[in-house]
Amino acid sequence: MVSLLLRNLFFTLLQPGLVAGLIPYWMLGDAVNQRLASPFTVSQYAGLMIGLIGVVILLDCILRFAVEGRGTLSPVDPTQKLVIRGLYRFSRNPMYVGVLLILTGEAIFFQSWHLGLYALFFFITFHTFIRLVEEPRLRKDFGKAYEAYCHKVRRWI
Repeated sequence: MVSLLLRNLFFTLLQPGLVAGLIPYWMLGDAVNQRLASPFTVSQYAGLMIGLIGVVILLDCILRFAVEGRGTLSPVDPTQKLVIRGLYRFSRNPMYVGVLLILTGEAIFFQSWHLGLYALFFFITFHTFIRLVEEPRLRKDFGKAYEAYCHKVRRWI
């Protein structure tokens, strides 16, 4: 169990931590400190709420992958069991939805069209990866159970 916890922590920091944390921070540069030093506007509060919802979704999915799926969010260390409970009842990819909400919240909070384009880039990247890599692997690994799940639950929302 400790090994699974450490692997999940590592992949969380590596993947969504890099995509939704470090790279946006680098992209924004000094704008981070400037924006945080000034009083928040309504749009910043909205961006903050959207981003926090994304964080909650992401953390719920990571925990569900560890506890129910006995694996991690990383394709190199996938779950051993198909996870179809919790938010996975409504979306086959809530973890990606969570990351996209974080990125969208950051774009709104920092009023950055660069981050908005970055979020769009990752939506396209995620969608392509899901269609070409993840779904075929899940079909291979979980067979009819995954097919039945696909018929019940939409890819995104």
